[in-house]
Amino acid sequence: MKKVVIAYSGGLDTSYCAKYLSKEENFEVHAVSVNTGGFSEEEIEKIGSNAQKIGAKTYKNIDAVASFYDKVVKFLIFGNVLKNDTYPLSVSAERIVQAIEIVNYAKEIGAEYIAHGSTGAGNDQVRFDMIFQTIAPNIQIITPIRDKQLTRQEEIEYLKANGVDMNWEKAKYSVNKGLWGTSVGGAETLTSEKPLPEEAYPSQLKEKEPKQVSLSFTKGELTAVNGKENAPEKNIEILESIASKYAIGRDIHVGDTIIGIKGRVGFEASAALITIKAHHLLEKHTLSKWQLQHKDYIANWYGTHLHEGLYLDPVMRNLEAFLQSSQEQVTGEVFVTLHPYRFTLDGIKSKYDLMSNSFGKYGEENKAWTADDAKGFIKILSNAGKIYQHVKQEQ
Repeated sequence: MKKVVIAYSGGLDTSYCAKYLSKEENFEVHAVSVNTGGFSEEEIEKIGSNAQKIGAKTYKNIDAVASFYDKVVKFLIFGNVLKNDTYPLSVSAERIVQAIEIVNYAKEIGAEYIAHGSTGAGNDQVRFDMIFQTIAPNIQIITPIRDKQLTRQEEIEYLKANGVDMNWEKAKYSVNKGLWGTSVGGAETLTSEKPLPEEAYPSQLKEKEPKQVSLSFTKGELTAVNGKENAPEKNIEILESIASKYAIGRDIHVGDTIIGIKGRVGFEASAALITIKAHHLLEKHTLSKWQLQHKDYIANWYGTHLHEGLYLDPVMRNLEAFLQSSQEQVTGEVFVTLHPYRFTLDGIKSKYDLMSNSFGKYGEENKAWTADDAKGFIKILSNAGKIYQHVKQEQ
């Protein structure tokens, strides 16, 4: 039998692929899920059990949470990356690491085919295919959903007809959970005017009383929550468990897809958004004016290339080197208060705080220069403008 490795999440699309390829195409199906966060042991066991019931010969879960953080997430934090000032690249960031792990597993078991459940109208098809083709150009890629141009309803009808039992009400929404957030797509996101209903989001509002949380960063990495140290990826999970109860981090991202059409997707990413905003506040206190200036556009390019599936391009390692080096003094504690559906940044404490100096206090006092020094500085600083206006008036 032909051996195929399926990038299996346990959702509607990949369940269809597993059933169709084993039943209709006579493939020996090996289902693989790559845990980049958001799944409990019980959920992973359930995904594996369902995969084998549907038709997979084997199921394997690869734990890549730490790898995902180290290869991608920490650089998104260093760069304060939000696509279109909104989206923390929750899914697009995951897909890169998932694709690398899956293709390596396919090589390991000698599979000649890799399958994924992407449609022909989204970004994931590009991300998966580019990684697969770059690392393993001899392995053939199979994409039943894309090739057959199936709707979600057609997939549901096929699975029902073949005795597959799922939560069909939940299957109306495409939900992708991960360390860096959860994306939610459904009928409402296919058009421009409707919000996602409250029940579409995995996390519901449970806490209403404000709560302050302290986040400790060491050279840009989240090393402690409320004073308790853990690995950064573990701290992100801890922060998510606290903040998601406030239904923080919900939004709908509208952007340009890699294939040239506009796309709309809902997401919730409380830990990601709080971490990025807290980290950015700490940077405002600890980095120089020009570090902040240049970081903005370099981080934007890093996020753009990642979104477009270009993770393996060598320029990404160059950008990562800059982002890493910019974090030398980004160490300190940030205080955040959580409220229902929102959060506030209260302040920071850092030994590298550039506000804590003996030169002066903004708007209050100056100790390192005289009034005449200030007047002379301003006079010279205005020279370029005075020259321009003088020449313009003469003409």
